[in-house]
Amino acid sequence: MRPTYFFALLAVCANALCANRLCAQSGNWPTYGNDAGGLKYSPLADVNRETVARLKPAFTWDANEQPIRASEGQKAARPGLFQATPLAINDTLFFPTPYNRVIALDATTGKEYWSYDPQAWKTYGQPSNGTGLVHRGVATWSNGKERRVFLNSRWRLIALDAKTGKPILSFGTNGEIDLTAGLSRTVRKEHYTNTSPPVVWGNLVIVGNGVGDRLVYHSDPPGDIQAYDVRTGKRVWRFKTVPEAGEFGNDTWKDGSWKYMGHTNVWAPFTVDSVRGLVYLPVGTPSDDWYGGERKGDGLFGESLLCLDARTGKRVWHFQVAHHGLWDYDLPAPPNLVTVMHEGKKTDIVIAPTKQGFLFAFDRVTGKPLWPIVERPVPQSDVPGEETSKTQPFPTKPAPFAAQGFSVADLIDFTPAVKQAAVDELAKYRSGPLYSPPSLKGTVAMPGVIGGSGWGGAAVDPTTGWAFIKATNSPALFTLQKRDAPSDTVDTPYMVDLARSTLGLSQLNTAEGAARNTLPINKPPYGTLTAIDLNTGDTKWQVVLGDSPEVRNHPALKGVALPPLLGVAGSPGALVTAGGLVFVTGGGRTLYAIDSRTGATLWQYDLGQQGYANPMTYRGKDGKQYVVIATGGGSTSKLMAFAF
Repeated sequence: MRPTYFFALLAVCANALCANRLCAQSGNWPTYGNDAGGLKYSPLADVNRETVARLKPAFTWDANEQPIRASEGQKAARPGLFQATPLAINDTLFFPTPYNRVIALDATTGKEYWSYDPQAWKTYGQPSNGTGLVHRGVATWSNGKERRVFLNSRWRLIALDAKTGKPILSFGTNGEIDLTAGLSRTVRKEHYTNTSPPVVWGNLVIVGNGVGDRLVYHSDPPGDIQAYDVRTGKRVWRFKTVPEAGEFGNDTWKDGSWKYMGHTNVWAPFTVDSVRGLVYLPVGTPSDDWYGGERKGDGLFGESLLCLDARTGKRVWHFQVAHHGLWDYDLPAPPNLVTVMHEGKKTDIVIAPTKQGFLFAFDRVTGKPLWPIVERPVPQSDVPGEETSKTQPFPTKPAPFAAQGFSVADLIDFTPAVKQAAVDELAKYRSGPLYSPPSLKGTVAMPGVIGGSGWGGAAVDPTTGWAFIKATNSPALFTLQKRDAPSDTVDTPYMVDLARSTLGLSQLNTAEGAARNTLPINKPPYGTLTAIDLNTGDTKWQVVLGDSPEVRNHPALKGVALPPLLGVAGSPGALVTAGGLVFVTGGGRTLYAIDSRTGATLWQYDLGQQGYANPMTYRGKDGKQYVVIATGGGSTSKLMAFAF
């Protein structure tokens, strides 16, 4: 072993151990998933099965953000849902707002210390993602003398002084760098964005990027992963997720499509093995997400779990969870790193929850699956020019945690009229098992575009090896339309009809007249929470999570006896604690505390508005354990803290 590498590794190990002690002893929440491996687990147990009933609101903080009107030289923008998970470090909370402002709060009172506004909306307005501006987190670095807060806002990486919130001028140019400056090709900056936090390992800050699915044209922004020096902003390495000629995986792109294909990006949060220096990246779908006639072949590293050497950016191993993806089945969630007892042996593993409703599990170092993964034949496309993969990988364990495939048996059936309306609607389209491809007729796909698992991912209790995964059971409709005239944002022979991608029943007549809202075409549950033992791969329990008032109160179901809970659709995931509690909203307006052993609800609180974020917890300087969640969106964005 080279001496320089040995001492560098010692330093990284020391930093990792210090961070873990800081988390365990002081009750901090120092990274997006609390530890670098993204477990979303807290060792705090003041709030536990016996005491959780005493939880009540402690403080709130309002973002006070408003839509921005279009004007000369300025496009319109709006703040989206408040999706941030704050960091808690030495009694200060750090988090981004929907408009990407970074906020520092007193963690016991909610008093604002400082805020920094990158004006992410300026000139270009909102990104082309249809959600408004959103951001889920920031990252920090410290050498023991100073602390830096890193925000990846659209095409910029910004370094802030944690004490003042001011840009650190020695980083890049006046405190920021242009993430598009050294990509594989020149791109339109307004089409490059970030919604998930960067990852800090040692003295590197590592970033992915986002590209709106509705952007489909030759040479649209690529998904290059980049690492920068935390002090200077100088780029240290870059990994091209679409490999160029001579690079590993290039032969999986037929007809030279690698030259112009974009996306294939890591928009979701990702994680790192701090001691080994291995970074685990959930890679998304190449463009376009629903038609692959211009990118024939499996298309590495699209829809792959990718392990890189954090020092160099070199590939260590990968596994593609969907070949030649056509369903927008991006890997949406941070991979979780945990140690389990596998076949009687302690094994360091990485798990990847997917939109398909599968949980893939691998040896963290070698990439070997914990349980066999088999290639099975799947339905084929009849769209001109398309070449569907003949098979797709199916893990034999754990069992799927979400509904897969769609048929008449899945249709909503609370009344004969509702059932018949659903049968009539489904008859218009193609349906079938998982991986039924998009079609010109329209294909009903289950899971839909938010999963299965969404970006909230899994929470893992390292003391038991149990993972807790929120799932959504909501189909999508993928109808491809022939396009003869390109635009400046869509240039592809076929594009999915995004305006009709949500499937529902809207023509139900009642005594009150036409129903105002659509009903889902499928029967509940629309959201679940599943506990999986990662030691054995066995499902321990699954419960319906949340409710859907818009369904329960629909005029067509007036007087109908419905289940106590219908479940809630949504991407947010859970937090698990040593107190035996799983905190989760699943995307609804109720924050639940659920018994991690049984799945029973022990406490719940109506937030008054949607809670579309992953919760977190920490101990304040007053000795109390707080539970915090971001709620609302747009002008109603509010951070809510609970304690007793």
